[in-house]
Amino acid sequence: MKARDIMTSDIEVVTPNDPVSRAAQLMRDADVGIIPVVDDASNMRLRGVITDRDIAVRHVAERHQQECRVGDHMTDSDLSTVTPDTDLEEVVRLMEREQIRRVPVVENGDRLVGIIAQADLAREEAPSLERLGEVLEGISEPGGGRPGEMRR
Repeated sequence: MKARDIMTSDIEVVTPNDPVSRAAQLMRDADVGIIPVVDDASNMRLRGVITDRDIAVRHVAERHQQECRVGDHMTDSDLSTVTPDTDLEEVVRLMEREQIRRVPVVENGDRLVGIIAQADLAREEAPSLERLGEVLEGISEPGGGRPGEMRR
């Protein structure tokens, strides 16, 4: 099975110049904890991601003004991605190794085409509950992960 088989392709995006409140509203409306950040909706070049945790820790907890832009608080360095042709087992290994709960799917180097979340894996791995437990445990290990990536 490949990443394209379980990824969500109908995703909301923001740009670095959008207000943080726009990203938060999209998260609320779509009931998600991450919004990919792209140059613009026409080219979909992935620049980073902003998560509910980024907003809570980097924006709200630091008492930033409402006018802050997504680019001020997004995660943009060392972003882990996969391609639509990446084997699902490789996606799982990446998420476990990097302790991330969501991974963007890109093609042609940086064009965003989807996202895979821990919930997508749970739905796919449900027939193998033992393997599902291992995956979720590996992704959710305390500590680790990259600074700025903040486990998602």
